[in-house]
Amino acid sequence: MSLTFHSAAANKVKEILTEETLDSEEANLRVFVKGGGCSGFQYGFTFDAKNEEDTEVVTNGVTLVIDPLSFQYLDGSEIDYSSDPFASQFIIRNPNVQATCGCGSSFTVYSPG
Repeated sequence: MSLTFHSAAANKVKEILTEETLDSEEANLRVFVKGGGCSGFQYGFTFDAKNEEDTEVVTNGVTLVIDPLSFQYLDGSEIDYSSDPFASQFIIRNPNVQATCGCGSSFTVYSPG
């Protein structure tokens, strides 16, 4: 089981954290998967405290946390950040995704049946 948290994403989180006033316990970036969207699942990001059962990935002193249910869909993924003159965004490259929708914010995973 693995997940890559790229330095570009960690550096952006660090930049956001210096602008926000968060409790130090909540200064972790949580990535999660939730039901919804036109393809079945959506990604979410929030700042949150680490729970005991979370998977933790640390890059450049920034902690990314993922709950066990979300991690099963994110295993093998890369969390990155891209910035150009037209758009800046966190990017999830997920090898488990089978299809995405036109809006670009929801996805479908293979479900063995």
